[in-house]
Amino acid sequence: MKVTAVKTVVVNAQMRNWVFVKVETDQDGLYGWGEASLEWKTRAVVGAVEDLAPMVVGEDPARIEHIYQKLYRQSFWRVGVIGMSAISGIEQALWDIRGKVLHQPVYQLLGGAVRDRVRMYTHLGGGDMKAVYETQQANDPGPMVELAQQVVARGYTAVKVLLTPPTEVLSRASEFQTAERFMRALREALGDSIDIMVDCHGRHFPANAVEFCRVLAPYRPYFIEEPVPPENVDALAEVKRQSPVPIATGERLLTRFDFRPVLEKQACHVIQPDLCHCGGLWEAKKIAAMAEAYYVGVAPHNPLGPVANAAALHFALSTPNFLIQEDMLSDVPWRWEVVRHNLKTEGGYWLPAEAPGLGVEVDEKAAARYPFQQEILHATTIRAHDNAVLDW
Repeated sequence: MKVTAVKTVVVNAQMRNWVFVKVETDQDGLYGWGEASLEWKTRAVVGAVEDLAPMVVGEDPARIEHIYQKLYRQSFWRVGVIGMSAISGIEQALWDIRGKVLHQPVYQLLGGAVRDRVRMYTHLGGGDMKAVYETQQANDPGPMVELAQQVVARGYTAVKVLLTPPTEVLSRASEFQTAERFMRALREALGDSIDIMVDCHGRHFPANAVEFCRVLAPYRPYFIEEPVPPENVDALAEVKRQSPVPIATGERLLTRFDFRPVLEKQACHVIQPDLCHCGGLWEAKKIAAMAEAYYVGVAPHNPLGPVANAAALHFALSTPNFLIQEDMLSDVPWRWEVVRHNLKTEGGYWLPAEAPGLGVEVDEKAAARYPFQQEILHATTIRAHDNAVLDW
């Protein structure tokens, strides 16, 4: 069997474009799907897939590790997040093909299930950042609490919120008090049975991050995510050593090589690789195995499309130190129209999918109804009080 073509299908989902990758073979009707979606870099990722395709065409799709090494190493330049997203989508599609050939769901090929179901969490407003920012700017926790209650009403037992003020160096005392007031209102409304994760989007410098963690600690956040920007592991380790709550990071890290110093310096409690950026399923398994040796949990990042959801499910089912999985199922009402699938949720959990491969097939005719559009940039560029641009 040989790969005959590598193609992309782009679907505009309002907040972002989904980039689905199709790997075709010389066997009639045998192909695989992966996802390479990358916010605000759609054209670049599609171009990267086109650049990499000649290195895949003619290869045996069963040689997944070989093809990954070829794409990663023989490009000479390390390819960064755009290239790694392209590689991830291709790699997932190869696993999809392998599962179809062997008539097995992919998680069985990754070592088999280590759990019976996969716990999920989602964001306030289904990831509608404009709605979340508006609730914060109103200085009234009521609308944010209402959004959180809507999530819980859909069966989730965990929710992620953004409470971070727009600052990198030091926040004002009033901003810490506002964040505390919002967190207190959420905890009082949701009770202790619902876990609350707080995403900082890397907006703090260390001293500010430590104080932020201390202020929120009485309300027992499940973890605080990306308290500082991702470039400086030593800064993250400093925060982790002083923080009274668990620290998570990793959505902007690629491959096991980026995660190595984070783990060696014991800079977090939870890592968050994104299977559509870090190198795909097998690379994510390697990253998770490294983390397991440091007693670090894995909560993969995934605000992307339905193929990414399927890949994340198979990873979670087969990974011992998996913790919880992000999803974004309410971003557009027609999300499940563009794929055929047998994925099921129940009480805030994904259930195992037993179809061969990843268990999703992109409906290309349905997908064509939502062609590429320029992504909606963030409703408001995040700025400090003096109008300096900050991390989103």
